[in-house]
Amino acid sequence: MFLSAAPFDWAVKILSEVKPHSSSFWIVNVVFPPKARPQQAPNNNTPPVVIVPGNLGNRLEAKLDKPNLVHWLCYKKTNWFTLWIDLNMLMPIGVDCWIDNMRLVYNRTSRRSSNSPGVQVRVPGFGQTYPIEFLDSSRLAGYFHTMVQQLVNMGYTRNETVRGAPYDWRLAPNENKEYFLQLQRMIEEMASKAGGPVVLIAHSMGNMYTLYFLSQQPQAWKDKYIKAFISLGPPWAGVAKTLRVLISGDNNRIPVISSLKIRAQQRTAVSTSWLLPYAHTWPNDKVLVQTPTVNYTVLDHKRLYTDIGFEDGWMMRQDTEPLVTDLAPPGVAVHCLYGSGLLTPEAFRYSDKFPDVDPTVVYGDGDGTVNLLSAKQCGRWVGRQKQPVVLKELPGNEHVNMLLNYTTVAYIKSVL
Repeated sequence: MFLSAAPFDWAVKILSEVKPHSSSFWIVNVVFPPKARPQQAPNNNTPPVVIVPGNLGNRLEAKLDKPNLVHWLCYKKTNWFTLWIDLNMLMPIGVDCWIDNMRLVYNRTSRRSSNSPGVQVRVPGFGQTYPIEFLDSSRLAGYFHTMVQQLVNMGYTRNETVRGAPYDWRLAPNENKEYFLQLQRMIEEMASKAGGPVVLIAHSMGNMYTLYFLSQQPQAWKDKYIKAFISLGPPWAGVAKTLRVLISGDNNRIPVISSLKIRAQQRTAVSTSWLLPYAHTWPNDKVLVQTPTVNYTVLDHKRLYTDIGFEDGWMMRQDTEPLVTDLAPPGVAVHCLYGSGLLTPEAFRYSDKFPDVDPTVVYGDGDGTVNLLSAKQCGRWVGRQKQPVVLKELPGNEHVNMLLNYTTVAYIKSVL
């Protein structure tokens, strides 16, 4: 949330678009080569930048020493390798191995998640931009590269004045406490070196992470270290699309991967349950999921988890829903940019084969992933904090492609 708010959106982006001469993700490396020289020199007024990516929006690495295998072709013991994203693992012969390596195991007693048995997962490159610029080592799956390169062209320096803050996006903030300590230390270090506060840029679920982080800081700290928070494609009130991911899985039309198969991994990601629609914004009488016998609204999440046979998910939701549910003002200057005017899933109709069948999708307004109703909730902060809150709607801007959009980049430059 990549990124996309709903897990696995990047797979369809990559598998359908990484074609020479036709894909924006392919050509950005040509149009904005990594070694391009700055077009202008930095000045003392240029604030340092920290980028917080979205769901699926940075690389993950794994190391295996597994007690057993789901398939004889899977590796049992390895050194560190790229877990997200390796295109080969998303092919039919490797997807079972990938799912087992990627999944989490939820403990009802501790209310914590752990990796699959025999799997270690780490987030490479904290403080660096490479794990968020391209999601794969072949540099085909471009994400923040265009934006970072534009900042470099302004005079910024990778890993010094513009830095990435990748994290394990399978988890919600309540299970990523060490990450926030790292983030705080990095912001303080960058501000100290620059002699002034930092600008935070977040995309998709990264906005929820950033809001949570800011809610944990005293106002004096925010006044000293944060100049502004630029929010891109924020899912403040959750996204309807995660309901489909949870219920029947979502392969995003990748023919070689079964939605039901990938559902097993998608459900275990605590961030999936965190991003379900929130009752503080979604109408209580709006039917989000329809079956021949039951209609589910935003007030029926508990029953939905029971009816699909995934009661661990309800505990995950209980663990994560309070994290930012009040949407308290962040206490820093906010620039909230979001797309609109694109068909965006807002409800799902299932047959009597529910939940083991693909639904009919009902569409509404949004950026193709995040519903407009959710994205514009930053408007509730206007007048509720002394710092300015600016909303900018971007008609026709898709959730990920907005990062490549001239209007988005130009606006960020104006803030900097």
